Amino acid sequence: MASFPSYLYNLFTGTLPVRTVEKTRFKFNASQGLIEWEEGKKEEYRLVVDGLVEEPRSYSYADILSFPPVEQVSDLHCVEGWSIRDLKWGGFRFKTILDKIKPNPDAAYVLFHSFGTTESSPRGQSHYIESLPLSELLDPEKEILLVHTLDNKPLPEDHGSPLRVIAPYHLGYKSIKFVSRIELVKSERPGWWTLANPMYTVKARVPKGRLSVKNP
Repeated sequence: MASFPSYLYNLFTGTLPVRTVEKTRFKFNASQGLIEWEEGKKEEYRLVVDGLVEEPRSYSYADILSFPPVEQVSDLHCVEGWSIRDLKWGGFRFKTILDKIKPNPDAAYVLFHSFGTTESSPRGQSHYIESLPLSELLDPEKEILLVHTLDNKPLPEDHGSPLRVIAPYHLGYKSIKFVSRIELVKSERPGWWTLANPMYTVKARVPKGRLSVKNP
């Protein structure tokens, strides 16, 4: 499939609104796999997988780049009503993670955590979180992807590098950015956006009228 045109890529990463509630006091150096904080501290990016699992794991950026690659063209639908069509994402399926751990039988949901703090702390939640059902993460028809590239380039910082979730059939606030921890849990939990804006529910399906023909 053709690459996302460079002029559209630049438009998306450069001029369209970026809804980021995290205090972006960090940069990610993809060539070294390092998080570089505003105050000068540098640390290796690690993706922690824990919670209701028998074998917690921790992965470097190099590790996640080595996971079986998946490329996917899908849309991003913002809760504010705008959509971006046919974005080319690259990453891996959640099954890759699940195959490396032993989830407990009562693990039914996955809680994603973002690194960095947020501008406000609704109900004491000081970093962005979002949850999705484990069953949906494993359902290929839901097309949920953990992504680290956009149009064959490392994910831009404003759009969630080094790792974010893309859930095409959910509104954009479910596609959490800057993922640093994946926690398997028993019950569904409201994400940061829902805690801050109760009108936006935990279940955030994209209305069918906004889905493209190829994604009915």
